[in-house]
Amino acid sequence: MRVTKGDLVKVIAGDDRGKTGKVLRVLANERRVLVEGVHFVKRHTRRTRQDQQGGILEKEAPIHVSNVKVVCPKCGKITSVGKRSLASGKRVRSCKQCGEILDKV
Repeated sequence: MRVTKGDLVKVIAGDDRGKTGKVLRVLANERRVLVEGVHFVKRHTRRTRQDQQGGILEKEAPIHVSNVKVVCPKCGKITSVGKRSLASGKRVRSCKQCGEILDKV
């Protein structure tokens, strides 16, 4: 997968289309990502301790990685992520629009 934790992504499909957020977690085996402020689901919880509040909680749920695109920090456009090699031989992710390196080197 070409999306990593901390990337700014924009949702391109689904009910939350057009929303942007930071990737909180990448679930590589399931090919899903957890994005901040996107795809809220309701979870019904029971009060298990005397001091705990029960009820209906809203929390973020993972969405499929094909429904998000990375936003380039330099040009600000949604982009496909390419790979390229540096002079040192290290492989890094880059923006296909402007060529900016997305990984911190």
